Amino acid sequence: MENEKIIVGLDIGTTKICAIVGRKNEFGKLEVLGMGKAESEGVIKGIVTNIDKTVFAIEKAIKEASEMSGIDIGVVNVGIAGQHIRSSIHHGSITRMSKEDEVSIEDVNRLTEDMYRIVIPPGSEIIHVMPQDYSVDYEEGIKDPVGMSGVKLEADFHIITAQTSAINNINKCVRRAGLEIQDLILEPLASSLAVLSEEEKEAGVCLIDIGGGTTDIAVFHDSIIRHTAVIPFGGNILTSDIQHGLMVMAKQAEQLKTRFGKAIAEEASPNEIVSIPGIRNRTAKEISVKNLSSIIQARMEEIIEMAHTEIINSGYENRLAGGIVITGGGSQLSCLKQLVEYMTGMDARIGYPNEHLGKSKMEVVKSPMYATSVGLVLSGFRSLDERTERYKEAKGAQKVVKVKKEKLNPASDFFSNILNKTKGLLIDDLDGKNEY
Repeated sequence: MENEKIIVGLDIGTTKICAIVGRKNEFGKLEVLGMGKAESEGVIKGIVTNIDKTVFAIEKAIKEASEMSGIDIGVVNVGIAGQHIRSSIHHGSITRMSKEDEVSIEDVNRLTEDMYRIVIPPGSEIIHVMPQDYSVDYEEGIKDPVGMSGVKLEADFHIITAQTSAINNINKCVRRAGLEIQDLILEPLASSLAVLSEEEKEAGVCLIDIGGGTTDIAVFHDSIIRHTAVIPFGGNILTSDIQHGLMVMAKQAEQLKTRFGKAIAEEASPNEIVSIPGIRNRTAKEISVKNLSSIIQARMEEIIEMAHTEIINSGYENRLAGGIVITGGGSQLSCLKQLVEYMTGMDARIGYPNEHLGKSKMEVVKSPMYATSVGLVLSGFRSLDERTERYKEAKGAQKVVKVKKEKLNPASDFFSNILNKTKGLLIDDLDGKNEY
């Protein structure tokens, strides 16, 4: 049945709104069936600022994806980002009735559900509650407490909140486009599903997702998400800097950045000049690629510095053996990997969302630009925390065992047969009486 399950991811970004339709193939890899893309004009820094423009772009992207895949889309997984996102660590505990019984999946779920009732700042909503380490009867550092014996079950939880108004605006846009939201997922968590391997998450890794309006950070260690943050700068601010610094138009600035820009100015040739046509018969403008790269480097250094500060704040700076993985549209900037390594002193690589992708009609999906969109589709098949997946499987197995036990009980079968025969005789007897 897993092969029949079709998931749609909808990434409402600052530069683009992208919809991807996917299903699992026979090898367990993600097969992309269709994709739609529209320019995003109603979103600034991850926050919806114009409902009508956003609805129009969502409808366009969904229509494209629907036509390409031949599937009528009604339900989507949506990503959320923006500088209003806050993450914090909270401690929770429950006292169990019996010391003799083992800690069950129900106990773990009850503790997690309790965390949704904690007091948070007004105007905010909890979007994710993710357990870190558990402790049973003050025995600390337990990753999975199910099956242990004890009375007091405690855990630290990584809680992510978002502004209620931002969530409501996303809901409004999606509903107006005639769709329903299945899950609302923090974008760096979705991207992590697409570009990080299980080995990296276990060893310790930081994901830096450079989008158009924001840069999203997610720190993993021991396969558990430890820290998340959103920096309110992305690729668009580079374009704005180029536009004002070199006195060119926005479209020209974007083309200069993507075609000639480098994250390290020293890598650019001092003799390389780009000529830009003038406006309304004015003379062409000549721009030095070295100057262009200097503007880009100055802003990129600022973004990397802020990301590095978040890594330090997480407390895991010296425990990230997997280093840094850079993804998102901004990661395609030339020489960015070298600049990140130079500034942080950590190994870095560019994250392509092909970790779980199978054969696809559209090779473009394998670009870092679509990491979040692919991750949103994957989130329909995989949980953000591997323990959640295990618990679901265990619960399913328990149900199967219960059903089998009921079927295999000969005593109950014997008595039910006698009962049914007795009922049959009584009914026949009554029917016979009615004839006279």
